[in-house]
Amino acid sequence: MTNLKPSYRSEWLSLLWLLVVPILNIFYGVLNRAGDRVFSLQTNLDVLIPFTPGFIVPYLIWYPFITGVLIALAFRNRMVYFQTLIALCSGLIISYIFFALFQTSIQRPEMHNQTGFIAQLVRFVYTTDQPYNCFPSIHVLTSYLMLRAGHVFNRTIHLFIAIISILIIISTVLVKQHVVADILGGILVGELCFRLAKMVVIRKKVILLTPE
Repeated sequence: MTNLKPSYRSEWLSLLWLLVVPILNIFYGVLNRAGDRVFSLQTNLDVLIPFTPGFIVPYLIWYPFITGVLIALAFRNRMVYFQTLIALCSGLIISYIFFALFQTSIQRPEMHNQTGFIAQLVRFVYTTDQPYNCFPSIHVLTSYLMLRAGHVFNRTIHLFIAIISILIIISTVLVKQHVVADILGGILVGELCFRLAKMVVIRKKVILLTPE
């Protein structure tokens, strides 16, 4: 492909586009508070799912995991990198629209009698993240995108990305940050955005495939 913008020719310059994500995340904080109407998507299945504090570890791994995979994608296959980044950003925007128009919340377990390092991590998450902005789950949305994009790596790395992604997705309900409906919503939004983003990068013809 020709007539590429300079920022698409360099892996390092391509990474500058990651700055769009923290800018978009500003809206998360604005929306993460109780509105006039708050809904619950909890079902009987969610009640049966046990609270498993240990899964707070993969839940928190999400932060460096998403960043690390995106950086690796930029050096491995820039077409898939931009496809994933566009899907992620558009997925965030869709999620924020849901948060604003159809706000959901989750009931968390009490942590007063819990002690130990793991309990402290759970308490940290509960303190820093309000129990809103649940549907669709951004943790699930972004982890699913990493799983979808991981096919560009070799089998071992792809398997590693898949395992971490799945653990993060499962952790969202096991640490009572989300309900099952939030997982389904995150996957659906992620798949839709990933497919549409592929059409965008192919149509615009602005990204070079990294050689194998």
